[in-house]
Amino acid sequence: MSETRPSLFADRRIWVMAAYGFFSGLPLPLSGFTFRLWLSEGHLSLGLIGLTANIGLAYSLKFLWSPVLDQAAPPWGLQLLGRRRGWLMAVQPIMAGAAALLALSHPDSAPALALGAAALVAFLSASQDIVIDAWRIESFPQRQQGAAMAAYVWAYRIALLVSGAGAIKAADLVGWHGALLGVAALLALAPAVTLFAPEPAQLQDARPVAFGARLRRAVVEPLRDILSRRGAVTILAFVALFKLGEAMAGVMTAPFYTHLGFNRAAIALANFVPSLGATFAGTALGGLLVARLGAGRALLLTGWVQTAAMGMYLWLAVSAGNLHVLVATVVTEAFAEGMADAAFITFLSGLCSPAFTATQYALLSSLAAVGLRTIGGLSGFLAAAVGWTAFYAIAMFAAVPAMLLMIRILHRYRPAAAGAAAGAAAA
Repeated sequence: MSETRPSLFADRRIWVMAAYGFFSGLPLPLSGFTFRLWLSEGHLSLGLIGLTANIGLAYSLKFLWSPVLDQAAPPWGLQLLGRRRGWLMAVQPIMAGAAALLALSHPDSAPALALGAAALVAFLSASQDIVIDAWRIESFPQRQQGAAMAAYVWAYRIALLVSGAGAIKAADLVGWHGALLGVAALLALAPAVTLFAPEPAQLQDARPVAFGARLRRAVVEPLRDILSRRGAVTILAFVALFKLGEAMAGVMTAPFYTHLGFNRAAIALANFVPSLGATFAGTALGGLLVARLGAGRALLLTGWVQTAAMGMYLWLAVSAGNLHVLVATVVTEAFAEGMADAAFITFLSGLCSPAFTATQYALLSSLAAVGLRTIGGLSGFLAAAVGWTAFYAIAMFAAVPAMLLMIRILHRYRPAAAGAAAGAAAA
């Protein structure tokens, strides 16, 4: 009689992983689209709204303090829960409190407090992500890592809907304070999941590593490995510039929609199920193109599609108040973004050496977000200076330099592009 393998769904770690995905996704809109829409309704300047993109620098720079969370003992006696659960228990209640503080703030009359609370939420959310990634890697064997990530991503996407479109719609019923307090209340449930989660067993024999050695292994050695490759500067420039146009356009969508006269209900409708379905469809097609064309060529094709899709914002700018055009714009952009992200993530994964997979991917993904967290923060000043139509035209052309760099990579640095394609095949 053959032995029946227990179902993966019977493993409580998978359910904990899904819950962690949900609690990782909830805070993101609190310093992103939802927060910017609230600021827009408070009639804050476009320049200030654009600068909120810089709040997300915590997500890009989290590798700087990850050695502390990775190696140091949790504070306040929480080491009794273990290193991973102890740090989560230290971070999660404070994050819920920061979200409540944000919910109770008044951006129209006291924007500094609201911005400070949003920045604190982002910092604590990035810190939570560090520990959750470590918990995932140490809790699941290699053969289950894919299933764990799938559970995480699906729950993460659902959370984005809850604190994005869901919170925006709820604000119609109970106001912004009530809607965001609801998100804070959900975040307050995270510690219960952490108490339910098992501490990774291998941590019992883990030996602390000196901070300097950890920083060298986490940053210096992986970066040196990348920079030693042929065409490294061109490849890194492409990674940094690829999302520049998308970053410029995306940061200002909330005040743009408000300027066009769309209410919360219309914005929530456009960003709910249609947007999610388009993202999944685009991601599936992007994955198919990677399999057929290779990561480099697929990325070039999907990048041009994404650039062209931003032209929908120009149509929307001259079709103010038309809900159908709003939905079409959001769906088209989500579909194109899903396609491009599937190819881009595969390309980044293929650039990682086996000896530094996790750390190099973290560094490359942080570099990819630099445009959003820096130049994207200046988008508000540019939109205020040139107007919405010219602004989105500029955002379209901001994506062109990255496409030209990819053409150069494909023609002059085929080994690098081939490596990315090989990474796609292996995935």
